[in-house]
Amino acid sequence: MEKDEPLTPVGQLFMSGKMNLIINCLIGLKNPIDVNAIKFEISKVMLKHTRFCSLLVKDSKGRDYWRQTSVNVDDHFIIHHQPLSDDFSSITEEDAMNNYLSDLAVSSPLSFDKPLWEIHLFMAHRSAVFRAHHAIGDGISLMSMFLACCRRLDNPNELPSIGGGAARSSSSSLSANRRWTLWKVVKVVWYTLVFVFELVLRSLWVKDKRTAVRGGAGVELWPRKLATAKFRLDDMKIVKTALTHGTINDVLFGIISLGLSRYLDIMSSKDVKEGLQITGLAMVNLRPQPELQEFSKLLNGNNSKIRFGNQIGMFLLPVYYHKNGGDVLQFVKRAKSMIDKKKQSLEASISYKMGSFLMSCFGSKLPILLNYRIICNTTFSISNIVGPLEEMAIAGNPITYIRVTTTSLPHALTMHMVSYAGRADMQILVAKDIIPDPQVLAKCFEDALTDMKELAITKDLGTKSVV
Repeated sequence: MEKDEPLTPVGQLFMSGKMNLIINCLIGLKNPIDVNAIKFEISKVMLKHTRFCSLLVKDSKGRDYWRQTSVNVDDHFIIHHQPLSDDFSSITEEDAMNNYLSDLAVSSPLSFDKPLWEIHLFMAHRSAVFRAHHAIGDGISLMSMFLACCRRLDNPNELPSIGGGAARSSSSSLSANRRWTLWKVVKVVWYTLVFVFELVLRSLWVKDKRTAVRGGAGVELWPRKLATAKFRLDDMKIVKTALTHGTINDVLFGIISLGLSRYLDIMSSKDVKEGLQITGLAMVNLRPQPELQEFSKLLNGNNSKIRFGNQIGMFLLPVYYHKNGGDVLQFVKRAKSMIDKKKQSLEASISYKMGSFLMSCFGSKLPILLNYRIICNTTFSISNIVGPLEEMAIAGNPITYIRVTTTSLPHALTMHMVSYAGRADMQILVAKDIIPDPQVLAKCFEDALTDMKELAITKDLGTKSVV
């Protein structure tokens, strides 16, 4: 046994009662599940990393530590032989799995008697749910860990590759361009001061106005519903070409802005003022865009520049309500303008360092309270994880989709998007007493992308005809 490893400050945050976060990753499979083959592939990779072979224990002073232990893989597999619903004429298989995940979001913590991960296999649905506590690692770490268990469908000898650029964070964007000028330094300092000040105010008293999609303190305990919005990356790329130096994230946040505006039009158009700010909390990766091969080195015990665990920051994501109609690409252009300013700041990096500093100096209570208040005072949270470019298989079984969500937060609306082989699925987790119809919201997002794509194509054809 190696020496106990202290739980990191960010890990302590995710272990707190108000922020006890578990990541739930749903994987669809093409063929019937071979349980023994899945167990073999999972154990071959995961048991090489200490976080998946460690218990979370407390010392005499109440401090949390990872302590390595022997692992019985069978204890981490929960096999469901019966279908989740007896009547698929009234509920689709996708809805059945989403209902199961929405129940997990509020009522199924992980047992501390074993390492904090487990895998649910649904034999009748040809799908699996990989659950891991956020204290083990962030989305990038856990995605890379999972992909290390898989192989490309077109070449079973190769690992899948993670796409680049779509989820570039503010810090990695800055590090990619070191041609500093005085004006650039001034903008970095100014934007950082402004955005960090706004973040501090959100942790104290500034809050969004009440709307049909906003939650608040205690909402993390409310029952949930889950719906899936489905996008094609090619459609998002078409919209991206309508921007100068646009990114997939610009398009995604434009979709959210337009989709939320349309949903509020449906639910409470008379109560919402034009230009109303709806603030989200975006989680961003602070590493340089990771390569799966680097994580493979880490898992094999070799030197790697990639550090496993939690290395994520947050920034406020203000979007604005606008009446439906007109140029829908304006929603994307406004989102890009805002995100470009965020990229020129160090807001995400400082949020990470401030949390670690406060946790180290003052213990867990103060930073946990501040983070909880930031969530209560904003409207939604969102993350975007770049998945594999190619189709892949685990234990020889082709994977049809990958979808991610987490356990509940005080937000009534939480969104997680993952791309996979040209598609992007966004899981929309809602407090059902506040947002009773997440399928309508998902349709608003999907229609927003469709309308943006059609307008982008029309404008592109118009430009070419003029030329």
